[in-house]
Amino acid sequence: MSDSDSSVTDSPGCDRAICTGSWLLLLIVVVDQVSKFLAEAFLIFHQPVAIIPSLNFMLAYNTGAAFSFLDQAGGWQNTFFIIVAVLMSLVLLVILYRTARKELQFSVALWLVLGGAIGNLIDRIRLQKVVDFIDFYVGQWHFATFNIADMAISMGAFLLIMDALNFHLIKYRKK
Repeated sequence: MSDSDSSVTDSPGCDRAICTGSWLLLLIVVVDQVSKFLAEAFLIFHQPVAIIPSLNFMLAYNTGAAFSFLDQAGGWQNTFFIIVAVLMSLVLLVILYRTARKELQFSVALWLVLGGAIGNLIDRIRLQKVVDFIDFYVGQWHFATFNIADMAISMGAFLLIMDALNFHLIKYRKK
């Protein structure tokens, strides 16, 4: 083996976060899209199906943003949210490219947000609205209906806040 061949095998590989988390992005997008497909196939619009106490599955559509913000804006909001999602996805990819692999909690948070954003972006492009189906409630109070992509975005945001506060919930271990 030549010297150049041994340097390739001895190299540690990519030390950027962009090289390690694409599996998480793919998992989020696939689970999100499959769950939305099943929701549309088996649920009736606005007819709750009890799963466990305080949790229903109920098909709903959202043409707005979080908590149906701008839901009744007349249609321009879908194009706006598509543009915002594409731009934010590009920004997140640049940040992931610039982030060291050892920044595990930060990079996992970004992959979660990116996966959720792409999951909802697919809906906006395909349907001009987002498919929601998880209905969490306590007594008569119902939280806004949401989906797997929304859960990924929320978990990512939580991890980003914890990272900013220096509470590292995910530890990086070098083996």
